[in-house]
Parts: sequence; structure tokens; C-alpha cells
Amino acid sequence: MGANTSAALGVSEDSGKVAADDPGVIDLFAVLAYGEISAFYRLAEEAKLSPTLRGKVAVAKMAAAEMGHFTTLENALAERGVDVFDAMAPFVRALDAYHASTDPSTWLESMVKFYVGDGIAADFYTEIAGALTPEISEIVRDVLEETSHSEFVVEEVRTAVAQNRSERDRLTLWGRRLLGEAITQAQYVMAQRDELTDLVLTATGDLNGIATLFERMQSSHAERMAVLGLG
Repeated sequence: MGANTSAALGVSEDSGKVAADDPGVIDLFAVLAYGEISAFYRLAEEAKLSPTLRGKVAVAKMAAAEMGHFTTLENALAERGVDVFDAMAPFVRALDAYHASTDPSTWLESMVKFYVGDGIAADFYTEIAGALTPEISEIVRDVLEETSHSEFVVEEVRTAVAQNRSERDRLTLWGRRLLGEAITQAQYVMAQRDELTDLVLTATGDLNGIATLFERMQSSHAERMAVLGLG
């Protein structure tokens, strides 16, 4: 592959990775940033659903972590001369639609969404990170890193569903809904943003690779559900 062809595809000739200045990288940072700031406000609101002070504090810590991730992405975009608010604008509709369609009505639904829903997104973007140069991949993996707070979620949900079969069945259906909605919105975002689609295609190889990626996401989802006692 010649140098001009490599540049046209947004691929670093030296590493075979997506170039750090590829337009898709800006879109990736932007959609992640909106995801993080949305998670911050969502968690801050859902803390009210906790029946205990311990739960409220745990969720507040989760929200603080999300804000830290947002700041990381805001700074990464600023270093590239991009305003975070302008960059996030194209993704507001799709992500807001996802959250509106998966608005939890109970504390346990909120916890499952945090653990399973956010995990689905992390699987998708971590896969893409594999096609990025190390300096870009490090930023993506940093903001997707699961924290120790997830242990609190697992404990809360497992304890509740072990004591209540109907709650377990209800939350199992909720988890399936989260998976379906997340994949639908991921497909919608890619369809709207050519740069991001190109980035995903580079990471997965082709359309068949994208289909395989979604299959792996479903497998990881099943594993997370099992961890929560919802397998």
C-alpha cells in the first residue's frame, strides 16, 4: 500500500493502525464524551432511587468517575483544536433516545443498566481501540476502564435476585432490552457518521467483522448477566 493510499484511508503506514489525526478519532472522542456526561447526570439523578445512604454515596462516586472521564476527553479534543460541545452535538439525539427508552423505574433497574448497559458500550468501543495508535487507544481504554464501584452493583443485584425469583425474571428481561436498545443505537450512530463507520470498519475488517463484533458483544453481555445472577 502506497503512502498516499494509506493517508486516504486514515491508516498509519508505520503501524497499520488508524492515524491519530483520522477524522473518525474526533467522532470517537466526541461520542464517548457525550456518553460520559450523560452518565454523570443520569447517575446523579438515579442516586435518589437508592434505599440506603451507602447506595447514594456509591452512585455519587460512580458519577464523579464519569465526570473525570469526560474531562479527559474534553482535554483530548481541545489538544486537537476541537470544541467538545460542537463535537458532541451530532450524537446527542441518538444517545438521548437510548436513555429515554431505557429509563430505569427502580433502583435495581438502575444498577443493572449501569453494569450491563455501560458494559455493552465499553465492549463496542474497546474493540475499536484495538485499531488505534497507542496514544489514542490509551485515552479510549482509560475512559472505559471499569472501577471498583462495579463490585457494589454486583453485590446489590445478586443479593436482591437471590431472594426474589420474580425480581430476577423481571431484571433478566430488562437486561435483554438494554442489549437490544444499545445495539440499535450503535447502528444508528454509525449510519449517521461516515467517519465513525470507517473507523469501525478498519477495526473489524468489513461488514462481516461488524456482525461478528455484535455477536461478541452479546456473549459478553450474557457473561455480565450471569455475574449479576441473571444468567
